[in-house]
Amino acid sequence: MKIAKVIVDVPTMQTNTPYSYRIPNGLETQLKRGMRVVVPFGNGNRKVEGFVVDIEETDAKQSPQLKEVDRTMDLVPVLNDELIKLSKWMADKTYSFQISCLLTMLPNAMKAKYATYVKDIGPIDDEDISNKFKASDMIPFDSEHFDGPEMGKLAKLRKANKIKVVYKVQNEAKKKQETAVVNQINDFDGIQKQIRKNATAQLNLLEVLQKNPKQPLVQSHLVKDWGISNSAIKSFEKKNWLKKIQVEKYRDPYKHEIKADQPKKLTKDQEDAVKEINRSIDSHQNDTYLLEGVTGSGKTEVYLQTIQRALDLKETALMLVPEISLTPQMVNRVKNRFGNQVAVIHSGLSTGEKYDEWRRTNSGDARVVVGARSAVFAPLDNIGIIILDEEHDTSYKQDDNPRYHTRDVAIWRGKYHHCPVVLGSATPSLESRARAGKGVYKFLRLPKRINQKHLPEVSIVDMTQEEETHDGIFSEELLKAIDQRIDKNEQVVLMLNRRGFSSFLMCRDCGYVLKCPNCDISLTLHMDSHTMKCHYCGFEEPIPKYCPHCHSKNIRYFGTGTEKVEKQLQELLPKARVVRMDVDTTRKKGSHEKILHEFGDHHFDILLGTQMIAKGLDFPNVTLVGVLNADTGLDLPDFRSSERTFDLLTQVSGRAGRADKDGEVIIQTYNPENYVIQLAKHQDYETFYQKEMQLRHLADYSPYFFTIKVSISSLNEKQAASEAYEVANYLKGSLNNETIILGPTPRPIARMKRRYYFQIIIKYKRDLKLNQSLKHVLQVSQKEVRKGLRIGIDPEPVSFM
Repeated sequence: MKIAKVIVDVPTMQTNTPYSYRIPNGLETQLKRGMRVVVPFGNGNRKVEGFVVDIEETDAKQSPQLKEVDRTMDLVPVLNDELIKLSKWMADKTYSFQISCLLTMLPNAMKAKYATYVKDIGPIDDEDISNKFKASDMIPFDSEHFDGPEMGKLAKLRKANKIKVVYKVQNEAKKKQETAVVNQINDFDGIQKQIRKNATAQLNLLEVLQKNPKQPLVQSHLVKDWGISNSAIKSFEKKNWLKKIQVEKYRDPYKHEIKADQPKKLTKDQEDAVKEINRSIDSHQNDTYLLEGVTGSGKTEVYLQTIQRALDLKETALMLVPEISLTPQMVNRVKNRFGNQVAVIHSGLSTGEKYDEWRRTNSGDARVVVGARSAVFAPLDNIGIIILDEEHDTSYKQDDNPRYHTRDVAIWRGKYHHCPVVLGSATPSLESRARAGKGVYKFLRLPKRINQKHLPEVSIVDMTQEEETHDGIFSEELLKAIDQRIDKNEQVVLMLNRRGFSSFLMCRDCGYVLKCPNCDISLTLHMDSHTMKCHYCGFEEPIPKYCPHCHSKNIRYFGTGTEKVEKQLQELLPKARVVRMDVDTTRKKGSHEKILHEFGDHHFDILLGTQMIAKGLDFPNVTLVGVLNADTGLDLPDFRSSERTFDLLTQVSGRAGRADKDGEVIIQTYNPENYVIQLAKHQDYETFYQKEMQLRHLADYSPYFFTIKVSISSLNEKQAASEAYEVANYLKGSLNNETIILGPTPRPIARMKRRYYFQIIIKYKRDLKLNQSLKHVLQVSQKEVRKGLRIGIDPEPVSFM
């Protein structure tokens, strides 16, 4: 007898232990490892989704009571052996459950939806309920079909065995179909004689069918490419000369024409980097490279030429970028070099597009995958190279379960496939730079720009002095520089890492600040929608005319966001064409690409945005970059705040002067002497690295110590605090004395989405008891969920906010 080992999807009580199910006779040869199945679970007739992680042979006498697999959801495995092994490693590494890891690897279209139905097994003696079952003996169990009193009646009917509850698992994955025609003609000469000589559309159709006698031809292509009318196709169909069928169509998220691109001539530094990486590709060595290159040094060309080497060896390639905003430009470059063998995977695609790109990859049609964080799970076989561009970026870390870091997953896959992993950045994370310094990673450097141009000249403006002479967002120096660039028909990039119109609204009479009712954060003013919005939970309300506390009309707006800057620019420089790029202007599908495309075609003079414009963008006509407030994230209560600020300033500075024209950068700050600002001015990463490493060593933080954040939250503040102290006491009694435990303390933003948050920080170098202790906390936390408590374990968090 064959047994399927199934990891089941039961959110209320997850486990990493697979359940055993008997495989029925009809599925014995069909069911494979990596398929999704529907299985019964629990004492009732509940059905759940599961993943087959193994198939075993066993004696029927040893397992007489096993339940059967109900049905399979797939005809072929959706996860290969590699991804099943990876899910097990991830569950252990990230303190999560294997089912969460398995579901993370699939596109949303392939995640099952559950529906509950009520089935009439009669006889039902309640007339109102009985009438509902006249049209069908099975009705969805929801408020649309049954009101409150009827729900009570159903409970009694179920107890009396007059109805039963049925659970259905639905697969949401849908393939797109389009109409095609198939030839039914044997005697083409005979048919040609029956067609009038002036019926050119029908004669053209006959010619196309004769050239493709066995191939399905898409009807829309016949009309568009061959000029054949729909009426000619209909006429052939009536005479049974062809028949219409439905064929599968891949959705294509790439809308631009592919312009063939040839490899560029390399500089000496680029050539050395390519040779070293190619050596690992050729010898199938799982080396990890840190490619540190100043902005504009040609890292992308190194990526493209090493990908080509992998393709030449009949291998595949995976290239990751951190932000959706970077994807359009990167996809254009990769598509132009490698054509239609490139698949694109990121959250900006529709559900159907993601599903089709995943299927192209899974079937082997796509050999190169470009995408954001989730693309690291692309089902590629025989990978020859994996690349993480802007490897320092915090968006590579997943915020919720499973809390994986893309870099760790990429390195695991590199070991599995015996291929190199390239981590590229102008400002590598301190962890990666430290590993390169110790020889754990191989260190490659591109210290010069490819056009031999100097890095842009950077000047710092002290805004405390500016405010003594005039009031406004812009310093006189920056405003004058913007005006000069527009007169020269050049372009400007302006960054302010805060969206909205104003940061908060305050009453001048009583000091009241309008806050979110769900979070410990002030609401942000948005003039475009005339609302006050919370950027954490999405709550919004109309802009008040009176103070909600003292009813005074003396309310004012404080702070500056991108929306307010856009308005001021239009007033100060009416001739300038400004486009804003932030979360509010890029909600619609394709909006990132549209804004960048229009700016690249010089429909706009100024690109104003948040941090999403700081990385990866390459516009040759941008000669000025302005940072409106360099202090936004500098003094946050987080040990990485200095690193993030340095990265951001260095990266955005690199957008200027990337082609033949000289670039200039102006940084406005209230802390001009801060070492982060001064070192970013000179793009002096190595000095910053040494300085920051000293501070991290003094404070016992990464990369000298590993860190884990344990978060405890509840709708009840007292309950969250009590549980946090209980967890902290357990850990203090379980872990080594050398392990440092901080907290519990309220999180810097202590309430979010009506939940109160406490956190415990664990710092350690080596603790053999840690893994088992945290797994115990994870198991216990599942019981606490029913009380409204949630416990999250985040290894190597990128933020303590």
